[in-house]
Amino acid sequence: MSTADTALLTATGLTVSRSVDGEVLLPATDLWVGPGEVLAVTGASGAGKSTLLHALLDTLPTGLYRAVGTVRWRGQPIHAGRPARRWRRTQCGYLGQDPALALHPLWSVGRLLGEHLTGPRADRAMRVRELLDLLDLPAELAERRGDELSGGQAQRVALARALAARPDVLLLDEPTSALDGKTRHRVIEALRARPEGCTLLVTHDPHLVSALADRVLDLTAPAPGTPSAVCRTAAGTSTTGRFVATRREPVALRPAGLLPARHAAGGSDDIDDHPVLLAVRGLRVTRPDGAPLLEDMRLDLIPGSWIAVVGPSGSGKTSLLHAMIGRRPAGHGQLLLRGRPLPADVRQRDRDQRRAVQFVGQHPAGELNPAHRVGYAVARPLRVLHGLGRADRGRTMLRLLNVVGLRADHARRRPRALSGGQRQRVALARALAAQPEVLLLDEPTSALDQTSAGTVLDLLDRLRADGMAILSVTHDPAVTARADQVLHLRDRRLVPADSNGRHTDTRMEESGAR
Repeated sequence: MSTADTALLTATGLTVSRSVDGEVLLPATDLWVGPGEVLAVTGASGAGKSTLLHALLDTLPTGLYRAVGTVRWRGQPIHAGRPARRWRRTQCGYLGQDPALALHPLWSVGRLLGEHLTGPRADRAMRVRELLDLLDLPAELAERRGDELSGGQAQRVALARALAARPDVLLLDEPTSALDGKTRHRVIEALRARPEGCTLLVTHDPHLVSALADRVLDLTAPAPGTPSAVCRTAAGTSTTGRFVATRREPVALRPAGLLPARHAAGGSDDIDDHPVLLAVRGLRVTRPDGAPLLEDMRLDLIPGSWIAVVGPSGSGKTSLLHAMIGRRPAGHGQLLLRGRPLPADVRQRDRDQRRAVQFVGQHPAGELNPAHRVGYAVARPLRVLHGLGRADRGRTMLRLLNVVGLRADHARRRPRALSGGQRQRVALARALAAQPEVLLLDEPTSALDQTSAGTVLDLLDRLRADGMAILSVTHDPAVTARADQVLHLRDRRLVPADSNGRHTDTRMEESGAR
């Protein structure tokens, strides 16, 4: 076990503040990581975990700055600017929380992995094949473009890219959030087999911590009047920063209750007219090369139901949601909203159809316009879909932020100033602003700590108790435990899962999943 004197990477008093008002987002933090060690950074959503990685790398987003503190590599200070850029380029590998955004959508996977490799072409190609095999990615994936990958595939490609040049220090932000259990184990084995350098691991996954971490730096705030959060080590503790938890006020949670009564969306009579809110009939989705990805998809979402879809990374779970929301029109099949045909392309849907079916994506950083403040993003559906005036929009927007566990001051921030978990909750608040009847969720808890995830899941339970239908794609057992039915996507089709969440050999009934 290393000490601060023998560590490769150290930080002393590292503090990050916001330029506009000087608010401290990362209180003074000390850390050290020795040769071959893994330091896990844990804490509540918004505690500053991702901010800490960016502060170490000198890649803080615009509006944030390193107020005080020193970063050292092998005992030598790493100054901001050009020295930090040189260190990042020559010594560091980094995997961010939104890996799909870091991959050029038009580059092949082979080019993405080989970008920073040197040496003969044959050696570079061999290293690309090694990386794909290491992370259980098929060799043919090397020819696929970045925008043709599933969320789990993109995460592993981004990790392979970080590992490609065998960096001395590896910084990983939620490296397994989009992965199923089997694939997560493969990633753990790959990281265990890395003998060189040191690793900083940001995660909410206790299994990942227990499997990999030598020490844990906890950024969660302690109770008032007690010492600051601590880094648990075999040799003692070191103080870090504090996190101020959100205080939520009770509000009405009925889908129409968040809007003033005169603006509540129409369509409730239509719900009673048809027992199925959204039906999927014989949906077929193909890959860009024409190969089948999904076949004969059949689902019935009824009021108050919650269906969870599980399956291996790359099996097509996200593609199913994209086809249902109209982002990826299916080549065959039909969608029915309250028994009436729903256009396959979202651009052809009318306002009520767009309002009725809402989607929260797997990577909220890509869903939120970086130029728009949070308050505008959440309030816009209230104006466009419900015609609320400014005063009503403002009040309702704040109530929506409150119910997803965010403070009023988050409304003034832009997405880049939020943590991954906070962005995920903003995207949920924006979807709820539309007053949907059907909510499609892609990994809704992947960026959340256990407490925040519980808050979101409790909220979804209360909303569906008032008639909302939910379809969630997930690898999280806490999500599947809330669902009425769990379906397994395997071999391009949906099959019911048994009581333990495993798939069965039974084909879906003609009536779909109820």
